[in-house]
Amino acid sequence: MASGSSVARRALTDPSPEGIKPAVLEGPFDVKQLLHLDEALSGAEREGGGLHYSVYVGPLHDPVRGAAEALHDRLKDPDRSVLIAVSPEQRQLEIVTGKLAQEKIPDRSAALVVFSMEAAFGAGQLAGGIITGLRMLAETAANA
Repeated sequence: MASGSSVARRALTDPSPEGIKPAVLEGPFDVKQLLHLDEALSGAEREGGGLHYSVYVGPLHDPVRGAAEALHDRLKDPDRSVLIAVSPEQRQLEIVTGKLAQEKIPDRSAALVVFSMEAAFGAGQLAGGIITGLRMLAETAANA
């Protein structure tokens, strides 16, 4: 699985034949939102306590937590990684932290991030909720 940062960059830089939209632009985000997500991911990587951050938006099979953990396990360095997995259609959100990441972002802190993200999602702000979550997770890790 690619991190959200590389997905956003790829969508904006890959040339495509005229009249054909890249598949990623058919998703829930417009170009401006993708740019903001990319910026938030880059900031989290830069200032987030030496951890790696990824975002997955899409369907999660049952059990949802198990699906999110399986995605996390496929990351390049899962022990130092944090995954935000969101399935808007299923109304599901999971934050998965690796072994070393959990030392900097304990479950209680991640639960507070989930509450903040859910509030934004409830207001119709999918991208804004993810950006808020990334910033809160990175800040928590940086201050650990």
